[in-house]
Amino acid sequence: MRITILSALLFLASLNLAAQADINQTVQEYFNSANTKLDLGDYTGAIQDYNKAIELNPDDGFAYEMRGYAKDNLGDDKGAIQDYSRAIELDPDASSSAYYKRGLNEIDLGDYTGAIKSYTKFIELVPSFEDGYYYRGFAKSELDDYRGAMQDYNKAIELYPYFDDAYYNRGIAKSKLGDYRGAMQDYNKAIELDPAYVDAYYNRAIAKHELGDYTGAIQDYTNYIELNPDTPLTLKEREYILLYRDAAAYYNRGNSKLDLGDYTGAIQDYTNFIELNPDYALAYASRGNAKYNLGDKDGACLDWSKAGELGNEDAYDTIKEYCQ
Repeated sequence: MRITILSALLFLASLNLAAQADINQTVQEYFNSANTKLDLGDYTGAIQDYNKAIELNPDDGFAYEMRGYAKDNLGDDKGAIQDYSRAIELDPDASSSAYYKRGLNEIDLGDYTGAIKSYTKFIELVPSFEDGYYYRGFAKSELDDYRGAMQDYNKAIELYPYFDDAYYNRGIAKSKLGDYRGAMQDYNKAIELDPAYVDAYYNRAIAKHELGDYTGAIQDYTNYIELNPDTPLTLKEREYILLYRDAAAYYNRGNSKLDLGDYTGAIQDYTNFIELNPDYALAYASRGNAKYNLGDKDGACLDWSKAGELGNEDAYDTIKEYCQ
């Protein structure tokens, strides 16, 4: 009787092993299919296959991570974070890439505190990868922790001395702390590493203006205006640059020219700015100042009047003093 029971148990065990082997094979097939679709950019199809693999093996953390990556590519930040978090729950000490990717999605959603936590854990697991420090520094900067951000950018640069974005963002942090000379050095390095680094020219121009180097500021604003980076931009980014950043470059260059006494050049830049941003009162006020300095009193008074209409109360005081 015992032999019969033992034989039955062994038979059932062999059936279970065979069934598990079939399941494992099926899981691997779904996983391989999902990976192929992922490589082809078929993120929706990849998610469907990862879903099936996870149904058959719900404890496969890597499947959750890969599904999160597919969701990320579809712009589903929240869904990606959920999958990365599940992958981390299943294997907290072997999911360094899940922490890294989750941090990026948290930054995209503005959850900078969450991103700092993700990258802190990532750094514990992979302390020699510069990007972890860079993104944690970026998140700290967004929370106005500029000194903490600088420490992380320092480490990123130590690990990879050619990290142009780290120099650039460290320059931003230094500017926020009022260290314009230090910021300019970092912008210089970023431009040395990437001569087409448009934003570095723009922010270096601001630093130069703050330091009284108006001629240098004009040159950098000019570089910013003339450079056309090859990086593809979304429509939203293009609108932002055209309506605000380019406009601001004209306005700031106009201020630099005004300070240097180049009133004709200042008027041209203020006019370009106004074409892009016609409701900015200070541009009219500043252009009025330039016109007045060239002896165009009527033009100056018209600009000051427009500035007053747009809400610049000081313009009316200027009109009373110079236009009566």
